[in-house]
Amino acid sequence: MTFFGQPRPLANLFGVELWERFSFYGMQGILLIYLYYEASRGGLGIDEGTATSIVGAYGGSVYLATVIGAWLSDRLYGPERVLFGSAVLVMAGHIALAVLPGIPGVAAGLVLVALGSGGVKATATTLVGLLYEPGDERRDAGFSIFYLGINLGAFAGPLLTGLLQSEAGFHWGFGLAAVGMAIGLIQYAVGRKGLPPEAHEIANPLPASRRPLVFGVAALVVVVVALLALTGVVRADWLSNIVVALSILAAIAYFVVILSSHRISDVERRRVLAFIPMFIASAAFWSLYQQQFTVVTIYSDKRLDRNLFGWEMPVSWVQSINPVFIIILSGVFAAIWTRLGDRQPSTPVKFAAGTAIMGLAFLLFLPFAGTASVPLLGLTGILLVFTIAELLLSPVGLSLTTKLAPEAFRTQMVALFFLSVALGTALSGTLAGYYSEDHEVPYFGILGAIAIVLGGALLALAPRLRRLMGGVR
Repeated sequence: MTFFGQPRPLANLFGVELWERFSFYGMQGILLIYLYYEASRGGLGIDEGTATSIVGAYGGSVYLATVIGAWLSDRLYGPERVLFGSAVLVMAGHIALAVLPGIPGVAAGLVLVALGSGGVKATATTLVGLLYEPGDERRDAGFSIFYLGINLGAFAGPLLTGLLQSEAGFHWGFGLAAVGMAIGLIQYAVGRKGLPPEAHEIANPLPASRRPLVFGVAALVVVVVALLALTGVVRADWLSNIVVALSILAAIAYFVVILSSHRISDVERRRVLAFIPMFIASAAFWSLYQQQFTVVTIYSDKRLDRNLFGWEMPVSWVQSINPVFIIILSGVFAAIWTRLGDRQPSTPVKFAAGTAIMGLAFLLFLPFAGTASVPLLGLTGILLVFTIAELLLSPVGLSLTTKLAPEAFRTQMVALFFLSVALGTALSGTLAGYYSEDHEVPYFGILGAIAIVLGGALLALAPRLRRLMGGVR
């Protein structure tokens, strides 16, 4: 028995990823308004700038956690066990948000969900790849089906959790996210035995003699972070800036280690150098794109006309617009690239276009500046441009990373791509602190212009980057 002509275990991974994305985006759709809504509306009444910092730091931490998840998979437990344990953490995080009141529930919930989602991201794609033998022509179609599950979950999550939040309260919405992850976990537990033996293999086992040191350092880090938070040394409004700094330091360290290594050839070193401008473009892109969960959420709450035939649409429903466009347009883009073949734009050109079009999307907010009530159709059109930019940059990012990666640093290069997403996502929280309804023109205008200039600069560098990439398109 197959799953749409694919290996049967794909159905299991499709299901767990769908429900994990359902819970992840369902929770994220209502998280920011939960933080800054006043108590009379069921929220915590946190300052808006602090709330966006928390959301940005949380989003960035998810991508930082992929590095941890990948390391645990490669060195200690194997991808299958890390995926299962990560899904348990995600469910526990949503339960914490649902049942624990106030800041303690937010702190416990977001830490658990960030670690768990990072682990899922780090292992789920690997497990899908293990279902296919080298040369199996079903592989691309299998990944397309898998990514369909991601977007179905991202579409349904904000709709249902947002509806429950508006009708019954925030904790019921968080509870539904926990139920969704529980469903995914149960179906995964039932079908996990069908995964291939390679799913349980540890690629580069950590010697037993080094495990006490690793666990000791990990425990020390947890204790230090907890003490800094409890004593107020680390303030909530600094969180996104802290994650930005950590992402930058980690990226610099990775680049230095790779470029200074004697284990890479001159061709590989030039390819890594070629990735640096695209790393910067990726971070800039995500710093704007991820404002869907910060500025666009505030915009939808305070500026958007959400009236549908006399009924006010929940704020979180806006988060379901982008997944619909991705489902519709991803096939269109795939067909275009297939049709063009060798004539399609090179990856640097796609990165440049994605960054510039993301800047254009921000400029499209300008005609609505000062408008008392922004029409839903107007914001929908802007989010369509968000999606076009995403499809030009995001799908090719990981693929490019694996192509440019030196043989000795494949995992580290993938980690670098995720660090660009972590950096951009955390920046989205920091930048959102400067947004206000009274200063929309400079906010959207300056950020949009910067992204367009960066896209133009990358386009100008594209011929030189192609030469450095040594035959990689």
